[in-house]
Amino acid sequence: MSRNEELFARAQRVIPAGVNSPVRAFRSVGGTPRFFTRGEGAWLWDADGRRYIDYVGSWGPAILGHAHPTVVEAVRATALQGLSFGAPTEIEIELAETLIRRLPSLDLVRLVSSGTEATMSALRLARGHTGRSKIVKFEGCYHGHGDSLLVKAGSGALTFGQPSSAGVPPAIANETIVLPYNDLAAVERTFEAEGDAIACVIVEPVAGNMNLVMPKPGFLDGLRAVCDRHGAVLIFDEVMTGFRVDANSAQGLFGITPDLTTLGKVIGGGMPVAAFGGKRAIMEKIAPLGPVYQAGTLSGNPVAVAAGLATLAATGVPGFYDRLAKSTRALTDGLVAAAKRAGIPFCAQSLGGMFGLYFAAAVPDTYDAVMACDRERFNRFFHAMLDAGIYLAPSAYEAGFVSAAHGEAEIAATVAAADAAFSTL
Repeated sequence: MSRNEELFARAQRVIPAGVNSPVRAFRSVGGTPRFFTRGEGAWLWDADGRRYIDYVGSWGPAILGHAHPTVVEAVRATALQGLSFGAPTEIEIELAETLIRRLPSLDLVRLVSSGTEATMSALRLARGHTGRSKIVKFEGCYHGHGDSLLVKAGSGALTFGQPSSAGVPPAIANETIVLPYNDLAAVERTFEAEGDAIACVIVEPVAGNMNLVMPKPGFLDGLRAVCDRHGAVLIFDEVMTGFRVDANSAQGLFGITPDLTTLGKVIGGGMPVAAFGGKRAIMEKIAPLGPVYQAGTLSGNPVAVAAGLATLAATGVPGFYDRLAKSTRALTDGLVAAAKRAGIPFCAQSLGGMFGLYFAAAVPDTYDAVMACDRERFNRFFHAMLDAGIYLAPSAYEAGFVSAAHGEAEIAATVAAADAAFSTL
């Protein structure tokens, strides 16, 4: 029995399914999860000592690569001063100032510890600000595991074929209106019928939790216009896309100003940091300034914030995102060419440091199109690549990530592995 198998068996005795986040269980693709012992740059090492080129990147945060020296030193130096105080620190002000400087839509920011916490708080704030109860979300978009949001959600909920969750009361689910992603006409019809009851629209400006799905031209602009007409709050969930697709995130890339933004992943550099922020008139409704309560013992934790600040500083270097996007395009172009050589129906796309792989004839732009992709062929491809030392997301419904540490050698090795893998499909 391998060390990975031993650890998985041990984990299942004390942790549900042996994992602390569902997709890690490999149930969608089958086989034994890899238990990683260390990472460096673009590489990971598992418990059996095998090395992998990593395209998960801790699900997005590792934009600089693993164990980046500047980030590690920032964490070490801050930890030596104390791990947590439960009181204000100067470093959390610095992170808030950095976020506001880089995203003009933010007037005020509140730091929290997870993306789920950020989206839950943003929804409560939107409801408190408008005095309305209903929310609009989109099929296949994942915004964390808050009750209101686990209705036709993406990410692990799709991986296991469970678009909703047990334990969510019908009364709460009934306050969530789920519409097709990229269908602006459906949004407009819904607001015409129920606009007075809708507090907000929450959307991934670039969907990354039903694989990578880009917004159609006019979709995000249309959401902005509909929310303006009906007095609803527009929330961009940029937990994944924030500082991943562009220096100014998806909202800067597409030129749309949301009312509220949720952030995570990259802003913590691999540590548990997230945030929500936006217009002053809305954010001032948060306690202790206003009646919408939100709190967190470890919010603004100095060690985690130090990792985030160091990461954001490194991504602020001129040309960083151009180089990252170039590497990601080289990967997707190489994979498409390899599939073509093997005669396999396959396509791919990328944005910044994110990419999507699809076993389909055309890049999907809707939830239904994603669901029509060949999942079984993806599973075989995943295992062939894993055996070749390439670690992709263990699900056909997750975006992938490239870091600044992925160089020409890593991209070339990945494409070579794909050539061999496609030939077996």
